[in-house]
Amino acid sequence: MMLLSIFLQTDGGGIGSLGFLVLMIVVMYFFFFRPQMKRQKEDKKFREAISKGQRVVTTSGIHGKILEVKDNTVVIESENTRLKFERTAISKEMSKQYMPKEDKESKKEKKDPKDSKEKKS
Repeated sequence: MMLLSIFLQTDGGGIGSLGFLVLMIVVMYFFFFRPQMKRQKEDKKFREAISKGQRVVTTSGIHGKILEVKDNTVVIESENTRLKFERTAISKEMSKQYMPKEDKESKKEKKDPKDSKEKKS
């Protein structure tokens, strides 16, 4: 009963402070934690879909073509050199430049070329 009376005080504390704290937690969840979890799921899905022959970029900036795919490792050929990396070292963000064109186009809004041309008077 004493705990309830502490929250019901009208001198600036109580339910107002508790409500503000709950609101802060909800905002942090939707703006920080949820997008981060979504990004992690997409990265994991990308790394699981890696296949032989695909061009990728590692997190350290090495560009190459995948020669072998094993459980946790990938062999990449870069400038006549074969390098072995962990799957987690392949960057989804930097590898976007090597994605097939249909994947890029589906993610971007297609603009009508007629709209971008200026009318000549």
